[in-house]
Amino acid sequence: MNDPLSFNRRRFHTVVGASLVACSRVVRAQDSRIVLGQSAAFSGPAMQLGTQFHAGAKLCFDQLNARGGVNGRPIEIRHLDDGYEPDRCKANTERLIRDEVLALFGYIGTPTSLAALPLATAAKVPFIAPFTGAMGLREPFHREAFHLRASYDDETELIVRQLTVLGQNRIAVFHQNDAYGQAGLSGVTKALTARQLKPLASATVERNSSDVREAVARLATSGAQAIVQIGAYQACAAFIREARKAGYGGTFHNVSFVGTQALADALGPDGAGVVVSQVVPSPYDAARPITREFVAATRQSGGKVQANYSSMEGYLAAKVLAEGVRRAGAKLTRDALVTGLESINEDFGGFRVAFGPGKHVASHFAELSMLTGDGRVRT
Repeated sequence: MNDPLSFNRRRFHTVVGASLVACSRVVRAQDSRIVLGQSAAFSGPAMQLGTQFHAGAKLCFDQLNARGGVNGRPIEIRHLDDGYEPDRCKANTERLIRDEVLALFGYIGTPTSLAALPLATAAKVPFIAPFTGAMGLREPFHREAFHLRASYDDETELIVRQLTVLGQNRIAVFHQNDAYGQAGLSGVTKALTARQLKPLASATVERNSSDVREAVARLATSGAQAIVQIGAYQACAAFIREARKAGYGGTFHNVSFVGTQALADALGPDGAGVVVSQVVPSPYDAARPITREFVAATRQSGGKVQANYSSMEGYLAAKVLAEGVRRAGAKLTRDALVTGLESINEDFGGFRVAFGPGKHVASHFAELSMLTGDGRVRT
């Protein structure tokens, strides 16, 4: 007859042994290196955003790794292409979580990040530095989510304040027909409402489309003195060109997600006078130490990394994440990383980052820049 007690002991040791093997596999996966997961647009009409952010982040991590990594461990980014489509981003995120990455990092866009965040929170995986300013990712508070950049509310408030100070009260909105566009439209509406104003008119474009004919027909003849654009660079560039052909003589204002250098490249001479709000320091103004450090790093890359706002944001995001890892200590876990990030309140070469328990938005920094029409950007 089998001894029940002996059977239970064998079962216990089998279960514990399997658990230890599983745990050791997780530890080993992160033991010699720190693996982050990124889903972003590396193809399609928004690919410049994902490509440039990733290049800036990798540049920073490569520098750290050349010096021995963080707490003796190198950092790598495992990146997957989602083409700026939520369904693909969701599938990528599920895969990265199954692969047991330490954290999700540098996701590009509002609709994609909104698809990923519930998965991250359910799995208690840190979701760090998404390239979006949507309030829907910040409210309600999620312990796993950390935002480096200012919100679209911060950016649109700055744009509307500037326009109304100049006496331009007739403001229209051209926006992407999704969560990102709605977030930007909401920010413009809030800023105008605070001044007893409202958008003069609005029109939309579909995500990953440059079919702006109906939007141009609606807004170019609306009487708007300025048009605030909430879209990606290809659609916004198409709108500006077609609106000007239609005789529109007002100004164009974009939020940072447009991709400043990508927009300048797409417009060429037609970019002169186009305004873009920014949420990280200018990579073209050497007044700040972080800019000098970043530009020097891009030069050392031998031209592999272009110095622009998107790559600058990736570089800064990587520096902040690495600091969180350093503060998390030798026994690195996801929870320790959250605690490490929450302890950061310092200046990163002229860019103040202030997190804390219950405070996961690092910055409200925003300033305006202008395209010159010859591929340059002026602040």
